[in-house]
This record gives sequence, C-alpha cells and structure tokens, in this order.
Amino acid sequence: MDIKVLGPGCARCIAVERLVKEALEELKMEATMEKVKDIRKFATYGVFSTPALIIDDQVKCSGKIPTKSEIISWLKK
Repeated sequence: MDIKVLGPGCARCIAVERLVKEALEELKMEATMEKVKDIRKFATYGVFSTPALIIDDQVKCSGKIPTKSEIISWLKK
C-alpha cells in the first residue's frame, strides 16, 4: 500500500500524517508513506486544497482533516 500526504508541512498536514500512522498501527498494517510538499505535484493528483490524502494513487480526502475512522475504512478497502 502506498500512502501520500500532500501539504506544505502545516499543522493540519502533520495531523493527517499522525492519524494515518495511528490507523496503520491499529490495523497492524504495513504501508509506504510519503510526505509531498512540492505544490507543483499537488496538481498532478488534481488536488488544489490541502491537506490531502492519497492511498494507492486515489485521492481519498482533500482540504480537510479526515477522522481516524474514515482513514481506517479507506485502508481496509
């Protein structure tokens, strides 16, 4: 599983990264996680609001902090 957190490194982006890590630990799942801070790369995913969460090249969330339960449901699929 490949996970990307898109954002400039603000507190909201850090919160999304923390929630993803917590969800992965709860599910006992392994994943590759990358922080993408390059604004030009955001557009390649069709993301114009951050933070954004990409799981296996699919935009799951953009412009808000998802709940941990939302992240868990996306990871289980």
